[in-house]
Amino acid sequence: MNQKLLKLENLLRFHTIYRQLHSLCQRRALRQWSHGFSSAYPVWTAQLYAWPWPTEMLTGAALSQYRFLVTKKEERPQKSQLSSTKSKKVVEVWIGMTVEELARAMEKNTDYIYEALLNTAIDIDSLEADSHLDEVWIKEVIMKAGMKLKWSKLKQDKVKKNKDAVRRPQADPALLTPRSPIVTIMGHVDHGKTTLLDKLRKTQVAAMEVGGITQHIGAFLVSLPSGEKITFLDTPGHAAFSAMRARGAQVTDIVILVVAADDGVMKQTVESIQHAKDAQVPIVLAINKCDKAEADPERVKKELLAYDVVCEDYGGDVQAVPVSALTGNNLMALAEATIALAEILELKADPNGPVEGTVIESFTDKGRGPVTTAIIQRGTLRKGCVLVAGNCWAKVRLMFDENGKTIHEAHPSMPVGITGWRDLPSAGEEILEVESEPRAREVVDWRKYEQEQEKGKEDVKIIEEKRKEHQEAYQKAREKYSNVQWKKRSLLQYLEMKEQTSLKRKEEMERDSNVLPVIIKGDVDGSVEAILNIIDTYDASHECELELVHFGVGDISANDVNLAETFNGVIYGFNVNVGKVIQESAAKKGVKMKLHKIIYRLVEDLQEELSSRLPCAVEEHPVGEASILATFSITEGKKKVPVAGCRVQKGQLEKQKKFKLTRDGHVIWKGSLTSLKHHKDDISIVKTGMDCGLSLDEENMEFKVGDRIVCYEEKQIQAKTSWDPGF
Repeated sequence: MNQKLLKLENLLRFHTIYRQLHSLCQRRALRQWSHGFSSAYPVWTAQLYAWPWPTEMLTGAALSQYRFLVTKKEERPQKSQLSSTKSKKVVEVWIGMTVEELARAMEKNTDYIYEALLNTAIDIDSLEADSHLDEVWIKEVIMKAGMKLKWSKLKQDKVKKNKDAVRRPQADPALLTPRSPIVTIMGHVDHGKTTLLDKLRKTQVAAMEVGGITQHIGAFLVSLPSGEKITFLDTPGHAAFSAMRARGAQVTDIVILVVAADDGVMKQTVESIQHAKDAQVPIVLAINKCDKAEADPERVKKELLAYDVVCEDYGGDVQAVPVSALTGNNLMALAEATIALAEILELKADPNGPVEGTVIESFTDKGRGPVTTAIIQRGTLRKGCVLVAGNCWAKVRLMFDENGKTIHEAHPSMPVGITGWRDLPSAGEEILEVESEPRAREVVDWRKYEQEQEKGKEDVKIIEEKRKEHQEAYQKAREKYSNVQWKKRSLLQYLEMKEQTSLKRKEEMERDSNVLPVIIKGDVDGSVEAILNIIDTYDASHECELELVHFGVGDISANDVNLAETFNGVIYGFNVNVGKVIQESAAKKGVKMKLHKIIYRLVEDLQEELSSRLPCAVEEHPVGEASILATFSITEGKKKVPVAGCRVQKGQLEKQKKFKLTRDGHVIWKGSLTSLKHHKDDISIVKTGMDCGLSLDEENMEFKVGDRIVCYEEKQIQAKTSWDPGF
């Protein structure tokens, strides 16, 4: 613009000089020309040609006008450039994006997103950086930011390639070799399952079990005198271990159903039959305790008919063997029946290729770390193999049998203990061998990714449901105050918010006093699973809320004590140890630790703890009882007071206690006495057989002959929870 102005100024100066020169030339010519004309024209011509030109004014006006035009022309592109810079920013968004992703797309921080959603129906307190936002709230944030949104399909998560490990296809039948049968012993608690297994393998497993009941799945390889081998799974019979029995049935070939001849079919017997049917596994019936005088094997067979278990004696295909686990009588016949059934089933497996198996039990050992008991179903397990089970993987460092002896190979149907796990897999997980550690990590990462995706979908559903609830509540609140002036509306909203705050505080105080936070620690995964299944049956939240803070496998740690202190909870340990330092720390912090070795004792303790959190109930205990024989009234000042003449029938009447008046079996009054007299003397106690007169603290109460006065005292007793875990 400056160059153009300079050019214009030079041009105008040149033009001015030119006009001045032209004017001078004209004046000179006029002078010469005026000498040749008459003197009548000199004034007009002088005025015409001698009139001075306002060159400075013209130049200034021209320059100012040109500056205006040039500036106006040059401002136009600047305005268009400014409008382009002030145009709304386009933000690329997609459905289901998180708070953090939206903030990143808008080039803002997450606090900006929270502020934009402050006065909306969404629950800000429930929002986290990884919370998924609904389409409505994405639009709301973009609109408040003054930006434009653009829905992008490219931002959708790309379908990842499935990198999971799977079982191999069925092997060629020609490559299969015979294997030992996997037999699960099932039945009701205390029907002699473990004792029977003791006799078969000549050990004392039952003697080592606390309380005389099996509380874990035991996997044992038993060698018979004939040279045959059988892998036995001993499952717990207690009602709490239903999941363990189901897991045992899923990996077995044959189920030995143990029923006591003196007890018959019980609840867990029926459950075991159902597990065998669900797994489509054949049954061999072992009628135990036949050495007892009250034993009745035939009754057991008849009772089983009701559950479609038909023995060979009644035309069925179930072998029934009467045995005595205590004396060892007829146990070889039971083993032979099992081997015969296994031969009929023609059990075979592929001993070559990658290993496949199932985790039977898992626990943490102080010296070995995470340990699993597994059954090998295919392939041969060796030291150094890389295994994957669930979200855990291992490079096999050590293998051992049920006696703790180190072994170098585990063939199909063999039970084996495995160490070398990076984390502790859950019982029941499928074990698969992979070619390398990177491949194992890849499989675990893929499985975790799948779980996150599933969790994300569930979270989106929950958020959507909550959003709808908040939206409905918001609409109702809007409708409630739609016809109210803004000042009154603000006042009503303030009062309502104040009331809600006080109610919330009251609810929180009541909730804190009526909640039992618990931490569960067990020795093995199956035990923890059983306890959690019991907690899942809790149905008395209206009395006291049972809150599971944490659970895990292994001994009680300092972290467990800290959690219990934070939540004011109780630690329940099952077959676990507690170090002296941990005990001292818990005592110092006032944390309760309750250790048990029998599961139903733990459940009973949990019921007692829940009951202790309930408000005490009040019970009335009668002290004495009297019947009204006559009614009359006395004058006290200006008032007439009704008086009852009574005779004590039971116990005694004590003036300081509480009383109630009953008529035709119904209580019509409760309260205290204002006077109690024997003849004319005021007394505090009237014993059995004595007559007395009494008046009540309610003047309008009318006595009738035949009414009864009961003296009683109130005692507070500890309420009991209504929760029944089922055993």
